[in-house]
Amino acid sequence: MSIVEIEQLTFSYARAMKPVIQELSLVVEQGEIVGIVGSSGNGKSTLLRLIAGLEAPDSGVIRINGVQVNGAHTFVQPEHRGVGMVSQDYALFPHMNVRSNIAFGLHKQSRKERAQRVAELLELIRMEGFEDRYPHELSGGQQQRVALARTMAPRPNVVLMDEPFSSLDAELKHSIRRELRDIVKAAQMTCLFVTHDQADVEAMSDRYIRLCKPQLVTL
Repeated sequence: MSIVEIEQLTFSYARAMKPVIQELSLVVEQGEIVGIVGSSGNGKSTLLRLIAGLEAPDSGVIRINGVQVNGAHTFVQPEHRGVGMVSQDYALFPHMNVRSNIAFGLHKQSRKERAQRVAELLELIRMEGFEDRYPHELSGGQQQRVALARTMAPRPNVVLMDEPFSSLDAELKHSIRRELRDIVKAAQMTCLFVTHDQADVEAMSDRYIRLCKPQLVTL
């Protein structure tokens, strides 16, 4: 089953500028982990922002879980797309403990449902017993796992990660890549992630795509 479908997507930051993304088409299947690589300026992070609804394309169509989220008379707001995004700096709330950070997007659920979902995710990321700690008390790898758990908490259709390993040292990168792959696979999530490091895609992804002008190359 296709979770993300992109057809002939084109985007430029100004009408007079050359497109950053031009006539790009891509299909991502349920449960797939897809890496996105390419040199700076070739639209890697922009593609994630378009899928998330943080930018609007000039033309083309995006469907998420079978629902068209953009078009001539259609634009589904980011909060209604079923998309979760993990940024480079993890963006954990420093004044909230791990439990509260993970539960942040679950405000529509009952207290019991929130507690159950947080417990499930703490077990998934292997951080039971850390729920009362604050971000500054965690290692970089632990912060990353909490950020991923917070993104997965509302059960989005797709998780987007922008340079998820950029702030980690080389030794930690080696261990956390496989950890994150195992977590995403165990949760049966669909994931797209941007990286500049070939080792990231080889360790994390089921397949990867290279963005290069004027077209997408799938590997």
